[in-house]
Amino acid sequence: MSFNDQFKIKDFSDSNKWTVQQTLDERWGKGKTELQLADVEIKLHRGDRELTTCPALFWDFEKTNFVVFKVGDSTYKGQFYYKGRDQYGTAVEDFDNILDCVVTVLQVHADLERDKSQDSK
Repeated sequence: MSFNDQFKIKDFSDSNKWTVQQTLDERWGKGKTELQLADVEIKLHRGDRELTTCPALFWDFEKTNFVVFKVGDSTYKGQFYYKGRDQYGTAVEDFDNILDCVVTVLQVHADLERDKSQDSK
């Protein structure tokens, strides 16, 4: 039995999903985004050779896709992307609070969008 078979990361709690949905509703308005649950395979740490299956929350808004990975009991990573190669994360390796993770991802996205709009002027 491999390490990944022994170490199963539990799904997001209803409280986690509610927190994320409320945050998105506050950011863009109620009903503008819909959370999707997924399982993804990622490297938990930069030096890992094997992939680990983790639960993820996915949503999109306009032309941006967002994902929050649950990488431990109370540990999260977040990123967003436009196309496969245009991926952006945060400067924080892991978050121990899902709200902090989502708010930081949304802030990095807003900052990037602001910078892109200023560059095009």
